[in-house]
Amino acid sequence: MTSRSSAIALVLLAVAFVFVPGMVAGDLGQDNLAEVFRKGFVGYWSSGAGLDGVVDYWFRYHVVKAVIAALLVIVLGVLLRQVTSRVAVVLVTLLGLLSLAALMANVQGMVAPLSSLLPMLQGAGPELADTLNEVRRRLAAGDHTPVLDVLVDDFARYHWAMAVIAGVVAVVFAGLSVWSWKRRVWGFGVLTTLLSAALIVVVVANTITAAHSAPALLALFEGGW
Repeated sequence: MTSRSSAIALVLLAVAFVFVPGMVAGDLGQDNLAEVFRKGFVGYWSSGAGLDGVVDYWFRYHVVKAVIAALLVIVLGVLLRQVTSRVAVVLVTLLGLLSLAALMANVQGMVAPLSSLLPMLQGAGPELADTLNEVRRRLAAGDHTPVLDVLVDDFARYHWAMAVIAGVVAVVFAGLSVWSWKRRVWGFGVLTTLLSAALIVVVVANTITAAHSAPALLALFEGGW
């Protein structure tokens, strides 16, 4: 693959990342997703049903996004070996890190799509506001219902997923850091060392949140979106 073909593939994948997931995932549509989820959440809280279609759509959406993000990481990795100017190296590296972050976030969304949807409950109408107040009250009192247990467990899974993902990537960057320092590639060594350290912080933060998922979920519903 030449640098030109790599650049073309990069542009096509970047466009696909924006437009393809919504088309492939189903006919729900990004524009309607938040509204459908907000309405469905009220019924879900009272009956434990009504969100399957939304959650399934969001899962498929994240799967497609993750696949495209993974391809972007690969193409940018190839392109990084092909470019020669310092500016191009910096730009490709930044794009690679953004693509890697997108891959990590979308894999997390695949693992726990319900929790990934929760921030869409912002801007609630009166009916949903009453439901969210009930969720907060029960979480604060430790009075869990079967539906609330599902929410808490899914929220824990959401953060355990990121703890594992970040841990794996941290190990990779740590290995790259050792390789860089041994070969005296100082700039790359500093970058990978800092990234590895930052990811360790992400691992710790998500592990703590997952281990205390009920109070963390309460904090989310109290405005920590």
